[in-house]
Amino acid sequence: MSTKRWIIVDGLDGSGKSTIAHWIGDHYETRGEKVLVQMHPSERFTGRIARRALQSKGSAMFVVSTTFFILDVLGSLSRLRRWRRSYDTVVFVRYIMAAAYLPKRYAQQGYDVIAKVLPIPSRLLLIDIDPETAMKRISTREDEEEMFENIPSLTREREKVLMLSHGWKVLDNNQDEAASRLQLTRILEEWDSTLGDATV
Repeated sequence: MSTKRWIIVDGLDGSGKSTIAHWIGDHYETRGEKVLVQMHPSERFTGRIARRALQSKGSAMFVVSTTFFILDVLGSLSRLRRWRRSYDTVVFVRYIMAAAYLPKRYAQQGYDVIAKVLPIPSRLLLIDIDPETAMKRISTREDEEEMFENIPSLTREREKVLMLSHGWKVLDNNQDEAASRLQLTRILEEWDSTLGDATV
């Protein structure tokens, strides 16, 4: 069985990416399909190092986190062909929007380079949220806060993420769960009606 869908879910820290990725899984699993949700940073060695660096401070740790995040994503890509044989849908949480964490003058260039070098699926979902709501959600987590998880950083990153979102579906996750689920269902149904079983 080959993967019918490869979906990217991206957005700010605290935007609800993981939750919505699992809603996508629920959506297709209720139809009898097999779904894999792959988080980044992952639980692999590269992902653990990236996460640890993100929970630190300073430019050196930013370089470390970026390097190991890239290695972690490449690790997932190296497994994608195998996953395609086992799952109907693969969802990557965090992928090319990592370019938004570059300085603004380099963000678009970085995004364009990544999009040329790495495979990009047709189904790109950006979860948008205002920084204040994101921080409220982050504060309820048990994980240690990461270097970009503060209002000034989230405000800057949101501006860049929205600047880079041409070609993405944008889900407004500032509303209640019912409204977000409804938006998601409409997006998934639109994709499946227009893109069919395309994987890229």
